[in-house]
Amino acid sequence: MPAHATLAGRTIDDRYQIDRKVGEGGMSFVYLVTDLTSGERRAMKVLSPSLSRDQNAVARLGREAELAGRVRHPNVCHIEHIGHTVDGLVYVVMPFLEGEILADRTYRLGQIPLEETVAYVADIAAGLQAAHEQRIVHRDLKPENVMITRGADGVEHAIVMDFGLAKERRAGPELERLTATGIVLGTPEFMSPEQLRGKTLDGRSDVYALGLITVEMLTGTLPFVGKSQQELMLARLRNEPNPIRKIRPDLALPASVERVLLKALSRNPDDRYATAPEFAGALLSACRPGAIGNTAQVLKKWFG
Repeated sequence: MPAHATLAGRTIDDRYQIDRKVGEGGMSFVYLVTDLTSGERRAMKVLSPSLSRDQNAVARLGREAELAGRVRHPNVCHIEHIGHTVDGLVYVVMPFLEGEILADRTYRLGQIPLEETVAYVADIAAGLQAAHEQRIVHRDLKPENVMITRGADGVEHAIVMDFGLAKERRAGPELERLTATGIVLGTPEFMSPEQLRGKTLDGRSDVYALGLITVEMLTGTLPFVGKSQQELMLARLRNEPNPIRKIRPDLALPASVERVLLKALSRNPDDRYATAPEFAGALLSACRPGAIGNTAQVLKKWFG
């Protein structure tokens, strides 16, 4: 098995020249590569050595490639290619996004201004809706899976990444087995109550996660507290989220914004917004008149 963390300089499958490592996580290493057939830069995610030997993990990666490849939208990072090498590398190739991870942006700034937050929420919602229309639920939406990039127009956009835990709402027995560990593999801080309980999920679970992300962008923290992961999970199952005015009284956000966030974070999915664009639109409409510009024009730009 090759040394997955030191692949710089190798050429994979006579096509992808590995330039340098740009990140790593518990399941994979990410490299900047050059596609020798086009000369364009791409990102390559290489499954870690232990998972490369795990048939379920390889199947999950294949499913990520298949699902994310089907969601073609400017606010979704789609998968272009999946491959296996003779010496044991399992990898996927996707567009290389230059920018800043949303989690890093929020940590660096402490909190993100309302106008920028609304714009990022609308971008994320548009990307999620493209997936939800194909009956695909992300299941692991979190700030680490959102990239802030600057487009050719000079405007920053949010792009949803990593559909590794994504799941079709209509799944057969084989897919059910592959996603049975979803609760373990997901990120507890951003899981909806129904995901914590192991219930059937739909797009409203992603709406809940987007609501949590929005609160963190606006305040720099999450609306639930706990000394451990278990306490945080129990808080979401039993308690109402802490009001923003209590978390950050200095922000003076409109009360209407807080009402929108509380609805998105309802424990019962039936009490939330039915779709991600509905949540984004409500958030935009809740802002003070003139704070974000013409509401109708902005909504049309994002959602048509």
